[in-house]
Amino acid sequence: MKFLATLLLLFSACAIWAQARPLSPVGEWEGESVCQVPKPCTTEHVIYEIKQTAEGQITIKADKVVTGQRQWMGDIRCQWSASEQNLTCPMEGRTPGIWEFKIGRNEMTGTLVIREGNVLFRKIAVKRKS
Repeated sequence: MKFLATLLLLFSACAIWAQARPLSPVGEWEGESVCQVPKPCTTEHVIYEIKQTAEGQITIKADKVVTGQRQWMGDIRCQWSASEQNLTCPMEGRTPGIWEFKIGRNEMTGTLVIREGNVLFRKIAVKRKS
């Protein structure tokens, strides 16, 4: 009986510790980036490699998978909010917008909104690979 109580206490402590650990976006994520507007936009299978520099800057290396091959789409610089568990990534260039991602333990969801017209352009749902 004492062994069973100790075992239960150990499992409870592990569960509490796992929930209390802060989440991190760092790692490899894979899933779908679903287009929300008509063509020429297309839904893509994506792989995101998220890294953090020594200075704390977060970068997403974004690849799409076409006929089984990874194709680099670009790197996105982001700001991480540990308290809100989200990434915010401004996108400049010919079509300025903002990427926003919400981080879960093993999943990340997000959107790309184009600034002009506040157009929801993409919805992203990926799962943690590493």
